[in-house]
Amino acid sequence: MSEAIRYGTGVPGDYPQILALNESAIPAVNRIEEKDLRQLHRQSEILLVARAGEALAGFLLALNEHAEYESINYQYFRRRYARFAYVDRIVVSESFRRMGIGAGLYEALFEATGHLPRIACEVNVKPANPASMHFHGQLGFSVVGEQDTEGGSKRVALMVRERQAQEQTAGKHAFRQRS
Repeated sequence: MSEAIRYGTGVPGDYPQILALNESAIPAVNRIEEKDLRQLHRQSEILLVARAGEALAGFLLALNEHAEYESINYQYFRRRYARFAYVDRIVVSESFRRMGIGAGLYEALFEATGHLPRIACEVNVKPANPASMHFHGQLGFSVVGEQDTEGGSKRVALMVRERQAQEQTAGKHAFRQRS
C-alpha cells in the first residue's frame, strides 16, 4: 500500500465499490441501497473518493441545505442553519485505516465547500465513539447538541465546524485534486 492516495469527486461508476465499502462499515454507518445512493449523489453538495491505484480507500458524501432527505440528524441542522454541508457518511476501508485518509477526505471537503459557512456532522455517543469525537474535535468541530435516534437505542452528538470569515474569502472555492 505504498501507492499515493488520490482524492477526487466520485462518479456513478464508483457506486459498486462505495456500496461494498459502506456495507463493510455497518453498523458505524447505515446500510444504503444503490437507488438511494444515486438519489443522494444527485442532490449532494459533493461525493468525494480516496483512491489507491484502482482500490477505493474511502469516500465521503456531503449534502447541502437543499437536499430532500428525511434523516433526523440532517433535519436537525436544516432547522437551525440557513447554509451548510452535512456529512452524511464517511467510510475508510479497513486496509487503509490509520493512514490519514479520513483527514484527507475532510480536507478535500473543506476545500470544495469554501463557499459555505459551516460543515455539520454527527458522532455516536451511545454507543460511544471516543475516537471519532477526538478526530472531529481535532478538525475543529464543536458539539452544538445531542439527540436520540433509532428509538433511543442510539444517541448522537451533533457537531459543527464554523468557517472563519477569512477562510470564506481566501479563495478556497474550488476543489483541487491532490495526489
